[in-house]
Amino acid sequence: MLRSALSVGARSATTQARYATTLSAGFPRPTQRLPTKYGGVHTVTLIPGDGIGAEITDSVKEVFEHVNAPIEWDQYDVSGMSSTGEQLFHQAMESLKRNKVGLKGILFTPISQSGHISWNVAMRQQLDIYASVVLCKSLPGFPTRHNNVDFAIIRENTEGEYSGLEHQSYPGVVESLKVSTRAKADRIARFAFDFALKNNRKKVTCVHKANIMKLGDGLFLNTFRQVAEEYASSGIQFNDMIVDNTSMQLVAKPQQFDVMVMPNLYGAIVSNIGAALVGGPGIVPGCNVGREYALFEPGCRHVAKDLMGTNRANPAAMILSATMMLRHLGIDNTANNIASAVFDVIDEGKVRTADMGGSATTSEFTSAVISKLN
Repeated sequence: MLRSALSVGARSATTQARYATTLSAGFPRPTQRLPTKYGGVHTVTLIPGDGIGAEITDSVKEVFEHVNAPIEWDQYDVSGMSSTGEQLFHQAMESLKRNKVGLKGILFTPISQSGHISWNVAMRQQLDIYASVVLCKSLPGFPTRHNNVDFAIIRENTEGEYSGLEHQSYPGVVESLKVSTRAKADRIARFAFDFALKNNRKKVTCVHKANIMKLGDGLFLNTFRQVAEEYASSGIQFNDMIVDNTSMQLVAKPQQFDVMVMPNLYGAIVSNIGAALVGGPGIVPGCNVGREYALFEPGCRHVAKDLMGTNRANPAAMILSATMMLRHLGIDNTANNIASAVFDVIDEGKVRTADMGGSATTSEFTSAVISKLN
């Protein structure tokens, strides 16, 4: 079953008309979920993350408290900046397994610290939250170099170059294995076409490097084409594009893309390009989902350590990701109202954080969103 994950509400006739199709997403709801407690309150695992994570998740908590959202937080302050927090990480994982739903900032992964795996990747692999969805859309009131950008990036989350299988076979010689399986390529391709059907999208583009990696990416591409033929009767168009050409086409003519599906590493790169096209990582929401679990986090995965503790981060992406979570839980009206308030603040242009060309603080942006909800 596919469910809309992020949309906007009807604050007024003008707002409804303007934002009715601004952002939307669909994905399979988990097959299992624990019943709500206390007459409809949902317990959600909260992992603020590193860098600006604590500040932007505080914004979400402040907004949710203002609207009396039926959410109870089960918070774990896991940090990827230290390799000594394994116990807290495992506690957070047990919480996610209980609650089935989480809201998460980005956990920092050191480059030079050998042996310390990425806990972001570990969560996705251990919970099999295999699909990443990142929404890139031009927002009214915030013009960028390109207009009318509107595409979704769907990224396979659990294998490819992020399999973590590396070893030094000889001093100075490292072998890194890229794992590709037909089963997971089939699963993510079907997810992409189901997403397109649910959200009235017209085309799915497979991004690959099968001209060079003929077996690995060739398997991904050929599986995509086989799945695409099964959806031919639905009217959804499909094509494929080599990843380096995709990067050029994105910055030259992004309007040609609708839904994009790709292996893990390409998704990491393309989501950063997509975020830059529409205004940066501060406004791009996202989620990671599987059959049992759903984890919501900003679509562009940056910890922004340079902004940590300065009250200058843009909380819009995290707030919008949280509204996706609310819609996933069936709390549509509250999600619509909060998303509309965020879009109204951006559209007015009076309160903008530094990444959007303004000087407003995180607190001021949050207060502006709350004022729109009054």
